[in-house]
Amino acid sequence: MDFEQFHLEADILKGVNNKGFKHPTPIQEQSLPESLMGRDILGLAQTGTGKTAAFLLPIFQKLYRRRGKHVRSLVLLPTRELAEQVYQDALMLGKYTGVRSAVVYGGVSKGTQTRILKRGVDLIIACPGRLLDHLSDGYLDLSNVELFVLDEADTMCDMGFLPDVRRIIRRLPVSRQTLFFSATMPKEIRELVLDILDDPVTVQIGDAAPAPTVSHALYPVPSKLKKQLLFHLIRQTATGQILIFARTKYRVRNLAGDLQREGHNAVALQGNMSQSQRQRSMEGFRKGKHDILVATDIAAHGLDVSGVTHVINFDMPDTVDAYTHRIGRTGRALRDGEAFTLACHEDLAMVRSVEKIVKSGIERCRLADFDYGDFLPENAFPLQPGKPKSQKRSRSRWKAGSHRAASNNTQSPIKAENRQGKSGTQTTGRNRTSTTSKNKSYSGNPHRTHPSRG
Repeated sequence: MDFEQFHLEADILKGVNNKGFKHPTPIQEQSLPESLMGRDILGLAQTGTGKTAAFLLPIFQKLYRRRGKHVRSLVLLPTRELAEQVYQDALMLGKYTGVRSAVVYGGVSKGTQTRILKRGVDLIIACPGRLLDHLSDGYLDLSNVELFVLDEADTMCDMGFLPDVRRIIRRLPVSRQTLFFSATMPKEIRELVLDILDDPVTVQIGDAAPAPTVSHALYPVPSKLKKQLLFHLIRQTATGQILIFARTKYRVRNLAGDLQREGHNAVALQGNMSQSQRQRSMEGFRKGKHDILVATDIAAHGLDVSGVTHVINFDMPDTVDAYTHRIGRTGRALRDGEAFTLACHEDLAMVRSVEKIVKSGIERCRLADFDYGDFLPENAFPLQPGKPKSQKRSRSRWKAGSHRAASNNTQSPIKAENRQGKSGTQTTGRNRTSTTSKNKSYSGNPHRTHPSRG
């Protein structure tokens, strides 16, 4: 099965080939036949499932070679990073279509965007706040939009954007096609669906749980030892690229600085940074200049970095949905990934909630050679009776560091006694090298180096 089955224009297929797409993902396979016929779509899927192409391809098919004076398609997204990412994908997929695209978000020059919009564009990819700014200036008209896309709707809700989204929707024509994508369906999102979709086709890929290719490990630790445990864990784990989540901007900034002083190629991503700084951080991480990104939840939604092997929750997230979004940054495109969570006593309730969504108990781990003082990790978060562990292989729950490290295609265990000299390597999707591991009881990691990749 390939993209020719959808009867796309030849110039659109050229863009598909440029992106390296060979076969449609499940959400593309199920939604494209309906969306290309003009049906509204309610897509329920995690990020990393191919949603971007699932809505860009119908846009290009509808707008192909039909240039006009008015905006004819609008894509709304919650974050600047995601908007820029989708815009870059649009440039590649629509390169030969004649569709004029523009991206609109805050943190950069409004004047430059104004000049582009006044020249005329067919497709706007935007964040709500800056789009409303342009609309209030009076020169932007959305009354001719034929296809409207709302992506990451649950994130819009979490970030408080739904009132802005509704204000924008009131500027759109009633007679239009709408493609609506969300990973979860909280009450506010269900109400929005009822308001704006007309007899939609529902496409659901998987469920709200993280990808089955992700294994989960819990590291109980007292608050005062969290940072030391994190450093020790990174040193003793064979990894590719690591995404670390912390709760506050202050903690992200300090943690990234501490990791840099430890010799890691780490970079921060948080809301107090300028847009150009945020873009540099993301691009540096995406291209491999940095192998550790420390971020607030701003990075959890929609960002596509295919080489992430590990997600580490330095701070437990506030909601189960946030955990799902965070973990969704690894285990993408059927690759293996690992999720580590450093949990303190006050996180017990959230640990229980997360275990409900992953439908299994999260393996508890004690890191070898780490001085916990008088703290006993094995007593901190007892696994509930009858709850199967989330890991795919049978292992001793409290064997020190008893989880595997992520690799893309192999699950072969490596014995601890062979760790220093015989660990296998594998090339990742970004031509990075990761090392498959199982036991973290060895001291040090000869495979994790930190060369300058400027």
